[in-house]
Amino acid sequence: MEINVTESESIYNALESMTVADLLTNINREDQTVSLAVQKVIPQIEALVAQIVPRMQKGGRLFYIGAGTSGRLGVVDASECPPTFGVEHGVVVGIIAGGDSAIRKAVEFAEDDTDQAWKDLQEHMVNHKDTVVGIAASGRTPYVIGGIKKAKENGLLTGCISCNPDSPLAWEAEFPVEPVVGPEFITGSTRMKAGTAQKLVLNMISTSVMIQLGKVQGNKMVDMQLSNNKLVDRGAKMIMEILQVDKNTAETLLKTHGSVRKVVDFVKGS
Repeated sequence: MEINVTESESIYNALESMTVADLLTNINREDQTVSLAVQKVIPQIEALVAQIVPRMQKGGRLFYIGAGTSGRLGVVDASECPPTFGVEHGVVVGIIAGGDSAIRKAVEFAEDDTDQAWKDLQEHMVNHKDTVVGIAASGRTPYVIGGIKKAKENGLLTGCISCNPDSPLAWEAEFPVEPVVGPEFITGSTRMKAGTAQKLVLNMISTSVMIQLGKVQGNKMVDMQLSNNKLVDRGAKMIMEILQVDKNTAETLLKTHGSVRKVVDFVKGS
């Protein structure tokens, strides 16, 4: 039986009468429960990651589909993978109902189309090596449910992140992840605790997958893109630490070879 926890009544009332200090304290009190809810579903996350990794090792990709806040969170996580881990754009892809314009401005009723997500996925020529993770706080978003259902029917691996237990989305996904965070501070405002839980789970999925794919050495982002001065400086410091060389040497090596990994491989191989 589906339980709609995300729409349940807040345990707080008369919010407009609270002082700013009380508002912030109570929001923070609720936020502290989120990591515990995510902790409880680590076995679910582990089961999903264990299925994603071998597919990506064979050239598969990871797709996130969602609407509203959930869709935006998927887009953010996907967009951070190339600069952080050096993977090509298109290896991890975030798709939001209503298209990219919905990242900034809500597109009315886009989430209600059960067929559109699969159409959006087909634009990427998805195949059986790929994974689709549906993100929906309620677990009832038609766009996401429809996409997951069609993806599964077509042989793709399917997972989901929902903050309601036993939701319709979880019924469709092969590997559901369900961090149940309880009522929101503002009733039904799932951009808050539910959104935070989804962000935490996405961090865990993408980071653990990338580590398993060899995109991290020790605890260093050795494949990160050197897209600004801060990252160039960070890369140089990594090389200084790993190879025990001075800053000028590290910077010269980095500019010559283009990434921390390539520098380390070159020096250790020479």
